[in-house]
Amino acid sequence: MAIIAFMKYINKLDRGVLYMLIASFTFAIMGAFAKLASESMSSLEVVFFRNIAGVILISYAVYKKPLLQKGGKPWLLFFRGFMGFSALLAFFYNIAHIPLGDAMTYSKTSPIFTALFAFFFLGEKIGKKGWVAVFIGFVGIVFITNPSGVGLSKYDMLGLFSGVGAALAYTSIRELRSYYDTRAIVLSFMGVGTLGPIVLFGVSAFVSIPELDFILGEFVVPEGIVWFYVIAMGVFATISQMLMTKAYGETKAGIVGAVSYTNILFSIMVGVMLGDVLPSLAMSFGIVLIVVAGVLVANSK
Repeated sequence: MAIIAFMKYINKLDRGVLYMLIASFTFAIMGAFAKLASESMSSLEVVFFRNIAGVILISYAVYKKPLLQKGGKPWLLFFRGFMGFSALLAFFYNIAHIPLGDAMTYSKTSPIFTALFAFFFLGEKIGKKGWVAVFIGFVGIVFITNPSGVGLSKYDMLGLFSGVGAALAYTSIRELRSYYDTRAIVLSFMGVGTLGPIVLFGVSAFVSIPELDFILGEFVVPEGIVWFYVIAMGVFATISQMLMTKAYGETKAGIVGAVSYTNILFSIMVGVMLGDVLPSLAMSFGIVLIVVAGVLVANSK
């Protein structure tokens, strides 16, 4: 009876909301596989495998249905790919070293920064609700970076950069979508995210700076179960990306954006199953503030 009641509830859900709920869950699963893979390889290599799977799938989609676009912004397209790749490096490094829920929370600060960048660079109005959201979001950031500490840790700085870098990438998309097919925009990100690690693998053979371990790493051929981890990570990442795109196409962006914050809850749950500790009281309060800020930003749009 409980299963039947649950299925009836699912059927009543708005399709866009349902897509985003599943996308948030699959993204948390992707994070789990990335964390498991990170036990056997560098974060740089994890990023490589996460992107190469997407390149193959998106390239196949382009082969089946050629791109329809006018182009004209190659450097902005590269900027989107580079910032997305840089943010992803920071994100996956944190996934490997801090609780999964914490890493996801840092990445979900991106809507707050996106609102600011869109205001400064694109002239988009924020409004009173938007400014309140930005303020709440920054208070939340203070709490998740541990206000009792003497300064920001390496993980705090990389976590914030994962949000800032993603925000810059998202802001560029608002301009690019008038010139390029969505698949080309996604491919620019995954393409740079595949070629970038190859270049850095070469650099890593001649450079050894412990402080830069988040962008350096030796390529190690996966063995045994690790192959399953990296393949599953790539598949779940691509599924999540596709579902998110479908969600925004089905329902108002404000609603879908708000639902996307369930990803933090899913990530905390999955992280605990992998052995992560639960967030501290200060971290939990910061998470709540960031979720509130993100929901306000989403609805202000």
